[in-house]
Amino acid sequence: MQYEVICMMACGVTLCALGGVLWYRHREKKLLERLNGMLDAAINGTFSNDTFDESLLAEVEAKFGQYLSTSAISAKNVSREKEEIKEMISDLSHQTKTPLTNLLLYTELLEEQKLSEEGRAYVEMIAGQIKRLAFLMESFIKTSRLETGVFQFHKKETEVHPVLEETAQAFKKQAEEKKIALRVDAAEEKVTAVFDTKWTKEALGNLLDNAIKYTPEGGRVTLRADSYEMFIKIDVEDTGIGIPEEEKSKVFGRFYRSEAVAEEEGIGIGLYLVRQIVSGQGGYVKISDGKEGGTTFSLYLPKN
Repeated sequence: MQYEVICMMACGVTLCALGGVLWYRHREKKLLERLNGMLDAAINGTFSNDTFDESLLAEVEAKFGQYLSTSAISAKNVSREKEEIKEMISDLSHQTKTPLTNLLLYTELLEEQKLSEEGRAYVEMIAGQIKRLAFLMESFIKTSRLETGVFQFHKKETEVHPVLEETAQAFKKQAEEKKIALRVDAAEEKVTAVFDTKWTKEALGNLLDNAIKYTPEGGRVTLRADSYEMFIKIDVEDTGIGIPEEEKSKVFGRFYRSEAVAEEEGIGIGLYLVRQIVSGQGGYVKISDGKEGGTTFSLYLPKN
């Protein structure tokens, strides 16, 4: 009789413990379901504190709800600020383009007048400074668009070789003036990748401009493209002055200018833009020494 009582008590304790475990697991499941629902609502933008009562673990839910509400407000603020920046950049671009264009026009008209040798020299200096200012403004606007995410890349599968040819053609005159051989090595097979043609030309143009600028007369600048399984590589190789090893990690910094090229025109924004453009398209840039001296910049762009 005593043994039966002990067994019944043991069964009762076991059932109570099992019931407690089941109740706890049910409570835990309900909490996770509620938290999951709160996260879903936050993700799709429908979250509101009014949607969730405080009947279950009120303190945790209240704090979690407060956090999600704050996050939602922050996301809205960021979105609003981005729109304001977009409008500001657009206004800045529009407001500066007209006066700069007019200044250049007036300068050209002055150059047609009968001026003293000294006066003509001043006009040429003014024209040069206006062009420099226009370049600075354009670079600033491009950088701002990329950094703030205002600009969206329009990527599509494109054959690479024609893009290299078109970019090289735009710099043909600049290269000829310095007696630099500018060539595009033909690929053995058709090379395609997924990229934004306009902005990729911008990146290549910045690299070509630097290559021609820092390559002595009689030098050579070469563009080539190679295809790999997951990506394509575009090389811009020159036989110029090269880049010291200790500076290779710095040249992509915004406004970085090496002491070796301090006398050359430039503001140190070109290579920074190159990296922003390429990384924004899911690629990356590498720098290495050229095979015959100089420097090789390699752009890696994904195939899909």
